Amino acid sequence: MSEMDLRPFLKEDMGSGDITTETFVPDISGKACVICEEDAVVAGLEEAAEIFRLLGVSSEQLTADGGRVRKGTKVMILEGPLRGILTGERTALNFLMRMSGIATETDSLARMVRERDPDMKIAGTRKTTPGFRPFEKKAIALGGGWPHRNGLYDMVMIKDNHILACGGIESAMSRICRVPDGIKVEIEVANIGDGVLAAKLGADIIMADHMSPSDTKELREKARAVNENVLIEASGNITKKNIADFAGCADVVSLGSHTHSSRAVHFSLDIE
Repeated sequence: MSEMDLRPFLKEDMGSGDITTETFVPDISGKACVICEEDAVVAGLEEAAEIFRLLGVSSEQLTADGGRVRKGTKVMILEGPLRGILTGERTALNFLMRMSGIATETDSLARMVRERDPDMKIAGTRKTTPGFRPFEKKAIALGGGWPHRNGLYDMVMIKDNHILACGGIESAMSRICRVPDGIKVEIEVANIGDGVLAAKLGADIIMADHMSPSDTKELREKARAVNENVLIEASGNITKKNIADFAGCADVVSLGSHTHSSRAVHFSLDIE
């Protein structure tokens, strides 16, 4: 179950109360099922179950988060107060729709890349919905991707503006001695020379920003010659159309589209 308190999400929809349900639905027990209305990788079942639990409704998951299902598959059975089922319906389905959309898109990207390079990681970014990042990152993982850093606190990411503020790559990298033990250091570069320099200066991950697949591959070869453990991350204007071109050229490929632009998967709830 998610460690995050889901009550604020439910409160957002309920406000002072579900006027329609309280007025028109009798206070009786009932059953319902949740159906996935298209082929998808399902994500958000745990969150949906918790939403219903908060309303006194018990649930049975018929598939696991991260599982692939076909259109028309029942993924959850609900039993409990009919009012609770109907009050929680939209909030629960919103979690399923959004998270399954991200998981499904991540799975699609991963399969495209791993046909050529089974070891390449598909990484997420911080281009997420405010307040919903933990669930979007979880959905990436359920889709077979790498969530990458969760925020500003758990990994160093030295971007172009940080480098400018420090006065250059060497000056920026000279400060990594201040980074706490166990925290990875990643730095963004725009050319092969800067990437090799960053590898020499101790970067754990080098982000090849807006570099071509061939330049990214050359950077990896040259950076590994001076630091065999360094990872190369391809990033910048990477889409579904060109992501496979980076297979065999980088260790990680990152893009924001599978969080900020994934299409929601359609789910429905039917009273039985």
